[in-house]
Amino acid sequence: MQLIDGFLKNNFQITFASAAEKTQYSEDLKSLGIHEQSIKLNESSFDEYVKELNPDVVAFDRFYTEEQFGWRVAETCPDAIRVLDTEDLHFLRFAREEALKTDFPVNYKNSTFALREIASFYRCDLSLIISKAEMELLRQEFKMESSLLHYLPFLPARSKNETLPGFQQRQHFIFIGNFKHKPNVDAVVELKQSIWPLILKALPEAELHCYGAYATEYIKQLHNPDERFYIKGWAEDASEVIKNARVMLAPLRFGAGLKGKLIEAMQNGTPFTTTAIGVEGITNSDEFSNVLADEVSTFSEIAIQLYRDSHFWIKAQQSGFEVLQNNFLNDSFEKEFFQKLNEIKDNLNSHRSNNFTGAMLMHHTTQSTKYLSKWIEEKNKFKN
Repeated sequence: MQLIDGFLKNNFQITFASAAEKTQYSEDLKSLGIHEQSIKLNESSFDEYVKELNPDVVAFDRFYTEEQFGWRVAETCPDAIRVLDTEDLHFLRFAREEALKTDFPVNYKNSTFALREIASFYRCDLSLIISKAEMELLRQEFKMESSLLHYLPFLPARSKNETLPGFQQRQHFIFIGNFKHKPNVDAVVELKQSIWPLILKALPEAELHCYGAYATEYIKQLHNPDERFYIKGWAEDASEVIKNARVMLAPLRFGAGLKGKLIEAMQNGTPFTTTAIGVEGITNSDEFSNVLADEVSTFSEIAIQLYRDSHFWIKAQQSGFEVLQNNFLNDSFEKEFFQKLNEIKDNLNSHRSNNFTGAMLMHHTTQSTKYLSKWIEEKNKFKN
């Protein structure tokens, strides 16, 4: 939605094409004047459609989408600028999850996901990275050229600290996050099994409210009013529930990118306790050192102190406002992105000729992906 808003402000006509089904949580894009188009995987009908549309810019939602449609766009609309919206580094998140399960060090370079995702970066004209930590990793570990990467973090509309409830007006703890996202599932289970019992022992009147869409039966079964542990499901208004909570808990043990829940917490003046992975990419961890903990008992102690101590709470809240102001409330981020797009548009041939690795990968990937997709298409015709 942030990208859509930026393109609208820069007078682009937008078509939102998706192979996914709409749900009750889908945004009402038509009200924004955006055309919605249903497309299908592994079907040449997309080629005819996108050729007629003839876009100037095509933005892919994560590398899976680029793998499926990137070669088709390159063949039918060679002059369209191809932009990859990464969301986060998937290979890093998966490698950290695997390391957590096996107790082995994180090893992302040898993963299939790293090979696929980095190849996708090279095939595109520009990849959007939301975390400074991940920009550094791509430059240092993978030696990627800066010309192919662009830092574009979450851009909150504004800080909301002017009309927010104070310490005494708030109550209870909150967790929020989509339950299709594995780090969120792991975090809620960690809260239930290890952290919340310690907090509840010290604060028997407190409650933990866990919000998030797509809660599975497994998650729903964690709901236990006797333990003051509540699975609330989808939040109609995330800001409303966050700003009325006293403390956010985010014990994220793996993940990547920026954590939207922490950005929203800072916007709504809600102090949080989280892990080093939770705060990664948001700011230097020194600025949040007093609310960071990777160990269960320390995490719980910080949460309890935030809940009890108004001075500690206000100090943490103020730190959040300052980080938000210094690192995210900056109009230049979006401006620089559209300047970059214009530069690429004006120098598209030289930009691509300087990316020999991308051209090589596009050549070989097109052959393999193209004919796999055509094989699937023929197979589907035979089934039908």
